[in-house]
Amino acid sequence: MSTTVQAEPHTTAQRTATNEFVSYPHDIPHRVEHDAETHRLRIEGGPHSTTWQLGQSAGQLALTWPAGSTPRREATLAAIDAAFAFHPEAQWLQLQGPKAMYPALRHTGIVVDDSEGVPWVPAELFWQQPGLWLPSPRPLPYPQQPVLSAGKRHPRRPPKPEGTVYRRHIPWLKATLSFRVLDLEHDLERFSRWMNDPVVAHFWEEQGDLAQHRHRLEATLSHPNALPLIACFDDQPFGYFEAYWAKEDRLGAYYDADDFDRGWHLLIGEAAFRGTPYVAAWLPSISHYLFLDDCRTQRLVIEPRVDNAKMLHNLARCGYAHLKAFDFPHKRAMLGMQLREHFFNERSWIPQPPHPGSAPRPGPRFSQ
Repeated sequence: MSTTVQAEPHTTAQRTATNEFVSYPHDIPHRVEHDAETHRLRIEGGPHSTTWQLGQSAGQLALTWPAGSTPRREATLAAIDAAFAFHPEAQWLQLQGPKAMYPALRHTGIVVDDSEGVPWVPAELFWQQPGLWLPSPRPLPYPQQPVLSAGKRHPRRPPKPEGTVYRRHIPWLKATLSFRVLDLEHDLERFSRWMNDPVVAHFWEEQGDLAQHRHRLEATLSHPNALPLIACFDDQPFGYFEAYWAKEDRLGAYYDADDFDRGWHLLIGEAAFRGTPYVAAWLPSISHYLFLDDCRTQRLVIEPRVDNAKMLHNLARCGYAHLKAFDFPHKRAMLGMQLREHFFNERSWIPQPPHPGSAPRPGPRFSQ
């Protein structure tokens, strides 16, 4: 048995190499080493280390537990997570292990059986498991109660979370991407500097001093519709994301908004993080987070300016459809939309080529 992993979730990823991956099942860091020659996955996390075999079975990706005992649940999830990371083209993973481990995995939708009773892990279902990427997922969806605000009828929204809300290791960057709720005193000066950056100001048009930006953020934090987030790579802040419920947002008047549609705005404040490898990480990840945050969210929307060609291009590569151009009072915008079914069915957490980390899309899917 190996010793307990000493690194904290925020620092583990900094020591990863090309054949290493970090998974965070139930917010416990698991470092996974992939030995391509022996087809082994060595997983270190919690009190023990475990080893799985990762190879091919009848031409399909297969993850096999070689020991007689039942593997720990967190280590099993980390192994599955890493297997899909090392084989991003895979849509299905055959899971081979003791029968005792399957009932709980079937119950949560991680494992499904084909017509012959063989257990498989569909990537489409696995990536909808909040416990792999959300440090504190809600145990159940927030109960529904219709309320009125500013003349708009919508479901009562849940209390805002605190701290880190999403964490994902990005293999091509060898770093961990995270979103945390904005802290006014800690982030105000940084936010103000970003807003006064010429590149950001061109699209946001919210230049100002600290007092103006404090007032703006206080209003955002107090509004139940909006969730301000700071995006980080290995805990280094690089951007601001603002998630909102579309039903009661100004955008809701420009299309037929459903009760649980979510939208988002963003700015990348640090120039060093504006390249394609970073876009390929944060753009699918903000979508992933919003879909995981509430299983009733079926659509994501965004309304960039119609002249923001780079953003429109990147949205298309990450599964967003451009539905229509329309006129806000302050700008002409493009309505972009991502469907939950499309995101998970097409594995849009990996952008289409030529983005880093992308993989060729395979042919016909495995059918049950």
